Amino acid sequence: MKQYITVFLFLSTISFGCSDYRALLKKGSWEEQYEAALKYYEEKDYYRATVLLENVLPIIRGTQKSEDAQFYYAYAHYYERKYILSAHYFKEFYETYSRSEKAQEAMFMHAYSLYLESPNPSLEQSSTKEAIDAMQRFINRHPYSDYKERAEAILDDLQEKLEIKAFANAKQYFDLRRHEAAIIALDNFQKDYPDSDLNEAASYYKLAAQYQLAEQSVITKQRDRYYTTIEFYQNFIDKYPQSRFIGQAESIYESCLGKVQKENNNS
Repeated sequence: MKQYITVFLFLSTISFGCSDYRALLKKGSWEEQYEAALKYYEEKDYYRATVLLENVLPIIRGTQKSEDAQFYYAYAHYYERKYILSAHYFKEFYETYSRSEKAQEAMFMHAYSLYLESPNPSLEQSSTKEAIDAMQRFINRHPYSDYKERAEAILDDLQEKLEIKAFANAKQYFDLRRHEAAIIALDNFQKDYPDSDLNEAASYYKLAAQYQLAEQSVITKQRDRYYTTIEFYQNFIDKYPQSRFIGQAESIYESCLGKVQKENNNS
């Protein structure tokens, strides 16, 4: 019996809370809705907080309460994991209240929301580029911010996504056996991302693509293309003497030497 009473009281509390909320939406003054929105926000009921703030914001626009309400409104969307919306409202906040003490935080949260919306590297990366631009603007505008170290780490993570995507796009030509296109794409990747950890793999696949190109060439072009492959190998081994691809690279090199020597003997 005691258990049933407890359940009844719990359900009654929920029902009462719902009826209070509905009454506020229908008949509550903006002051009552504003105070209730802040209370719901503190209680982490972000959905009700956003609905009430949405009602109040047009009424209080231009007041001190409006600044606070818009800041909470942006954060409520963020806590609900609606990152596209939170990015929009944080940006709207720092553009509207550029002199606010909260403007710097809002600018960071705009970029951070875009970062959280950025997809994994296998997907299209336009939103990642948008997040990079936003975070870089934040760093440029607030070079001594308390958020700087965190912002730079996020920027590195976003740049790494672009590197992984660019490398995957370049290597796809190799996988499709479009060897000339692979050589060009992998070379461009190395120029675009000279400090990338993926350059070792890019160098190997460029070497392998050049070898396959030589193998599939007409006889009149094979010799020059084998020599180019040997040159690629020498550049690779000079830069990555302990590479995990060393065995495959040496096998290609020895094959090229043998085929060049055979052609020289026959000429």
